[in-house]
This record gives sequence, structure tokens and C-alpha cells, in this order.
Amino acid sequence: MPAVPRGDDHVIVIFGANGDLSRRKLVPALFHLFVEGLMPERFRVVGNSRSGMTDAEFREFARDAVREFSRCDPSGDAWDEFAARLSYVSHDFGPESSEPVRDAIERAERDVGGSPRRLFYLSVPPGAFATITEGLAKTGLTDRARVVYEKPFGTDLESFHALDAAVSSALDESQIYRIDHYMGKETVQNILALRFANGMFEPVWNRLHIDHVQIDVPETLGIGTRAGFYERTGALRDMVVTHLFQVLSFIAMEPPVSLRPKALIDEKAKVFESMAPIRCEDVVRGQYDGYLDEDGVDPRSETETFVAVRAFVDNWRWEGVPFYLRTGKRMPEQRSVVTLAFRRPPSRMFRDLPEHSEFDHDYLALELGGPSEGVSATFLAKLPGPTIELWPARMEFRYEGSFGSHLIEAYERLIHDAIIGDPSLFTRADGIARTWEIVADVLRDPPPLHRYPQGAWGPQAAHELIAPQQWRLPDRDPVAARRAAAAPDA
Repeated sequence: MPAVPRGDDHVIVIFGANGDLSRRKLVPALFHLFVEGLMPERFRVVGNSRSGMTDAEFREFARDAVREFSRCDPSGDAWDEFAARLSYVSHDFGPESSEPVRDAIERAERDVGGSPRRLFYLSVPPGAFATITEGLAKTGLTDRARVVYEKPFGTDLESFHALDAAVSSALDESQIYRIDHYMGKETVQNILALRFANGMFEPVWNRLHIDHVQIDVPETLGIGTRAGFYERTGALRDMVVTHLFQVLSFIAMEPPVSLRPKALIDEKAKVFESMAPIRCEDVVRGQYDGYLDEDGVDPRSETETFVAVRAFVDNWRWEGVPFYLRTGKRMPEQRSVVTLAFRRPPSRMFRDLPEHSEFDHDYLALELGGPSEGVSATFLAKLPGPTIELWPARMEFRYEGSFGSHLIEAYERLIHDAIIGDPSLFTRADGIARTWEIVADVLRDPPPLHRYPQGAWGPQAAHELIAPQQWRLPDRDPVAARRAAAAPDA
């Protein structure tokens, strides 16, 4: 395996360090990177939020987070060494009140020695982005710094431009890291290798061979304690404009001239420029039953918890090929999958197969998360026996176990990229601005809201949107159905 850079010495500051994202993702990611030898040789982590907490309490918070959400055991010399590098400062940071945080950073820098780089991770509501950025600039902390912004970066085109102006007045573009954790998933990056390094896929990755594309991210969870955030965003802003559009850009992009950051980001931006604006008739919005009873939700709320979108990339490669995007909360399964459905052959020797049967397309599926993360191909094969009878078959590749190594999770990869200064998997301002333009008409005049039961695959209108095709639902998978039918107790 090639050597992986560790990056310069760092002081890492997490704003919102006592929050859910810090507990579930950021602190476990930092510890796993440390255990794997991917953190800088010398570093310190400073946590900040309004809540009062001592250094010892923050270390215990971190230990509990790693114990619950990491594969690493927070014990022994590794944990002791990592925990010794953690500190905490309680303060509401901003341009008018920054001294306690600045002092804590300066102490951490003295501990590291020399002139370490600074990495600021804004794990806070988007409304605080501009205030914190202004505070960093006013106190001179932007020197030697990179700043990671969680999504969403704005809530519409107007708010994006306002936030971008505030951030750009304090930071150079090379210092701004707008994160989308979906870009850190191994399979998303493997799309590049799958497409451009394999002669069996590259020639057919276009409108001549692909019937349609599905990007499907159902969630089993509700909104939890995030009502304040979710009421201002909804599924379209929270998931489609950020995560699903970014995945679409990797699927649809043209071959970059190299794997250097600018070349990759340029091609992603070209995809967004080629996308036709989304029409209201190409969007289905839903809200799960019981959402209005959630704590903090307006009882008259029109916020969508489900959205299905039909999008088009208006260029030579993809003209006429629909991209179907779907995401929602309180659905039957947690998945992240891209499906490329191939066109049926123009003439068929096997006339007995119905035109729209349970199996209507060969397809390539890219599972982006969970234990099944990998790639599978489903196609028709002949069943053993004296007569010709076709049935779906599948070939699978899974990351876990295939290479004898564990995956680096998405946040771990992206934090490491920010430390070493690699922006390849982050988003650029022009690309984000364009995504807000694409959905501007829908945000301005949203289509009606449909109710759907918890545990359902969204409202019926979403199935009508994709008809006569169908969503690749787990309970309709033809290969799984065949296996179930053949089971001994069937």
C-alpha cells in the first residue's frame, strides 16, 4: 500500500463540540485516525461550545462517544495519549467576544510547538457560520487555517450568496472546505475507478446503453431532536441539494484530465451547469404521519420529510436519461444505493419474458454504505435444467473482506483530507450556487405535500413519478425473492 501523508502539525478546533455530530462522528473519527497513524505527529484538539464543561469532562464525553460509535476501544496507552491532547473551552465565540477561545488555541499551539496549522470544524447550525467566521478573521486566527463548514451551505440561492460573501471576505477559497460526508464514502470514490479504469463499463456509461439512473437514500429514523433545524430545511434542502446532487455529479461527470483536485471539481461543476432546472411537476413531496406531533414542530408545518425528484443532465452523454432521486425519513430500511438500469436489447429471442415483469432491466448497483458497501451486477441467466428458463442472477463485490482491510469511514477520510489540504472531495462555491439555481423554482412554489404512513416507501405519487419503471425496493428485489422462495421453510 502507498504511504499515506499525515499532514503538518495541527491545532484542531471543534465548534459545537458537545453536539450530536461531534459525539457520533467527529471525535470517533479523530481517535480512529490517531490509532491508524494518520494524524499529524503533533496535534491538539480544542472543543468549544456554550455549555460548561471541564477538560476532564470533555475527555469523558469523548471516551463515551468513542465507546458507543467507534470500532476502536478507548483504553490503554493509545487512548491515554489521545485524551491528553484534548481540551475544552466554554464560550459563545464571535467577533465581539473571542478571547477565551483565542487563549485556548494559543495554549494548544504552545503545547504543539512551532507554528502549527489550524483546522476549524464548524459543527454548528448554519446560522452561526458567518458569525464564527467573522470572529476568526477579527482575532487573526485565519492565518495558517482551514475551515470546514457542515451542510447545508445556505438554504436557497439568496442565502447562499450572502453566506458566501461573508465567508469569502474572511478566507481565501483554498481555506474553505464545504463538507459533504457522502463524498467520503469508499464506493462514491470507487465510481471513478469503476467507470474510467475498466473497459467493460466506460463504453456503456451513456444514454445509448443506460435507460435510467436511481439514487436512493431512505432512512428509518425520524427527525429526533433536530426539529429546529429540520423545520427550516426539509428533505429537499437537507439531502437532495447537498448529498444526492453530489453523488449524481460523480455518476454523470465526464472523464477528468487527471485525479488532481481542480480537475475533479471542474468536471463536477460542469455536470451542475448541464442540469436542467427542476420543474415542480418533477418533484413529489411527502410528510410522514406523526411528524406534526414531534417536539418543536409547527402543528401546521408544510415541511417535507420525503422527496422524490426526476432530474435531467442536458448534455450529449445523458440526453433523455432520467435521474430519479429519492430520500425520506421513517421508511422501512436504511440504504444508500445508486442503480444504473441498462436498456433492454432491441430484439429478444426469449419472447416469454413479459415486457414489464419483476425483472425489467439488467442493472449495476452501487451500495454506498453499511455492511454491504460495494458493487453488484444483476442480469438474466438460464436456470439449470432441460428447458430454457431465465431468472435473475447476481455478481457481487464487497469491500469488507475483499482486500483484507477495514474501511476508513467517510468523516475520517474527509477530516484527513482537510488536514493534508486535499479539497478533491469537497464542494466549490460555483457548484453549490448552481445547485440552488436548479431547485429555485421548486423552493419558490413547492408542489403539494402528500402524507405517508411511517414504515412505508413514501406516498403513492412517488411510484407514479417513476412509472412505468419501479424503484428498486429491497422487498421487491427479484434475486432475494427467488432465494426466499427456494428456502427450505418456504
